[in-house]
Amino acid sequence: MTTFTMGRRALMAAAIAALGMGGTAQADGHQVLDSIHFLIPGGAGGGWDGTARGTGEALTEAGLVGSASYENMSGGGGGKAIGYLIENAESNYGTLMVNSTPIVIRSLTGVFPHNFRDLTLVSGTIGDYAAIVVGKDSPINSMEDLLAAYDADPSNTAIGGGSVPGGMDHLVAAMVMEAAGRDALDVKYIAYDAGGKAMAALLSGEIAALSTGLSEAIDLSNAGEVKIVGITADERVDAAPDAMTMQEQGIDTTFVNWRGFFGAPGLPEEQLVAYQDAIAKMYDTPQWEEVRARNGWVNIHNSGDDFLAFLEEQEQVIGDLMKKLGFL
Repeated sequence: MTTFTMGRRALMAAAIAALGMGGTAQADGHQVLDSIHFLIPGGAGGGWDGTARGTGEALTEAGLVGSASYENMSGGGGGKAIGYLIENAESNYGTLMVNSTPIVIRSLTGVFPHNFRDLTLVSGTIGDYAAIVVGKDSPINSMEDLLAAYDADPSNTAIGGGSVPGGMDHLVAAMVMEAAGRDALDVKYIAYDAGGKAMAALLSGEIAALSTGLSEAIDLSNAGEVKIVGITADERVDAAPDAMTMQEQGIDTTFVNWRGFFGAPGLPEEQLVAYQDAIAKMYDTPQWEEVRARNGWVNIHNSGDDFLAFLEEQEQVIGDLMKKLGFL
């Protein structure tokens, strides 16, 4: 069995984002911050974007934060935003950068020179399963159909994703195909800058299928724009009850991508503790539960040293798997 569970226990800290550099106050037992600025290392419509905006929505609507602002900074597979946060650390203590499994993958492959140790680790927050989806008019309705199309014509059965070659969406597609008995290195993968552009390529017929986060696929699936042909959860997800797991279809693999928040290096301890406290409080609000359920996320909360230990373990697991698949 191929199991690649990135973060069930490591994510829920997204609420962390609730803290800004503004003054704090107490209201209804909750800490309130004037503002929080989210730095998003990819384009609109991707998983990072949805996580940051969903977290900001919950924090502001729950009254934990007065206002939230967002900045999309694409480039370098996420490396541009990481470099910016490091180079401008002191002026960004009020900023939280969202990231996920790719910060581990891309540092291993040398896409950017930094890694998670160069930042202040705030908290892991949520987990998002992966999904393989096809366009609404595609003749493909299951993983069996997709595999049959691939076997008949591999070069014209491209799978796209919102990450660089060798990145997470590519890795998930490779894991699924490998678990289905195909050679992962033969799979034609086309990379796009973030999930939104990848989804557009799917809808235009440029690719046969898309490897993406389940939360990114749910809204378009509910709107009838795409069909979810397989998810990497170990059981069906309430937010997409008709989406079959890979295991149900004889493909023995599972995967969950962690997402969490990082601060600038040198973030003052008092500010770090405040962020972590805010995130912990966020989990108990109905506003967060609404956002979490809508996106099909799994609550995972790893803070401070626990977050570091988790990331170091995942670095080892991912490195071993990427070597096996020939990506390193």
